Amino acid sequence: MYEVIVVGGGPAGLSAALVLGRQRRSVLVVDAGRPRNAPAAEMHMYLGRDGGAPSRLLADGRAELAAYPTVEVRPGRVVAAEGESGGFALTLEDGSREQAARLLLACGVVDEPADIPGLAERWGKSVVHCPFCHGYETNGKVLAVIGNGPEAMLAAYVADRYSPDVVLCTNGPAEIPEPVTAALKARGVTVNETPLTALEGELGALTLRFSDGTALAREAVYHRAPTRPNTELAAQVGCALLPDGCVEVDEYGRASVAGVYAAGDAAHLKAVPEPVTLVGPSAADGVRAAVWLEQDLFRAGLPVELG
Repeated sequence: MYEVIVVGGGPAGLSAALVLGRQRRSVLVVDAGRPRNAPAAEMHMYLGRDGGAPSRLLADGRAELAAYPTVEVRPGRVVAAEGESGGFALTLEDGSREQAARLLLACGVVDEPADIPGLAERWGKSVVHCPFCHGYETNGKVLAVIGNGPEAMLAAYVADRYSPDVVLCTNGPAEIPEPVTAALKARGVTVNETPLTALEGELGALTLRFSDGTALAREAVYHRAPTRPNTELAAQVGCALLPDGCVEVDEYGRASVAGVYAAGDAAHLKAVPEPVTLVGPSAADGVRAAVWLEQDLFRAGLPVELG
């Protein structure tokens, strides 16, 4: 039995494993190898690595973990979880089963882009979702934002920060709250309600095609796609979930089930409307959760309970 199984080998999971490995805990990291930011060539706002490749960060992280003999990183996907604190059992896709005293979920989320031909193929490259991650590189460009409803506020933000020429494409009748509409007008955002039929071209020379036969040339496109958790493991072990499907955690990274911790994109406090899905905060979440998980293991091994 491992002391801890970490599910997920992204910034949160690898950071947690590093903390626990340095405390000489026996740790298994199970990594499906499907990082959310895999399509992106660069990552930003990670001090010391701004502009670096996301894949390089993960490769360096795995190399650093190799220095700690109690940490094992195994490729694979966990498909089922059960048990309770002191005895969790996980089943992997290859049929193997592993046990651990504690469980740390760092599974991340999956983006679900709008069903527009050509959009998914350009996801993370010429179609980007986050102005914090990609905004600086779109400064001064002519931009389009694909979105509707409250999410249309992204167009107002992009126009405020990066471009005087932003077109909001609602891909059908606009259903935008009045405060958002006012923000769009104040920043000169044009709204196009015609359904989209295709997205063509590459970064710097994109074409959005509409059902009425018209087209729009843009240099980059923003689209904030809905997300869903990468796995259902938290629900399988009985953890409380938030309305967005993420694991509800407390300030220590603890889920509602004793012995389960969660970190990264798929976990956040109830008081916070959504996770901050950036590399830096994800890594910090993993460190924070692992520090308190370590204290949990330490206390569990004492002959008396501490107050």
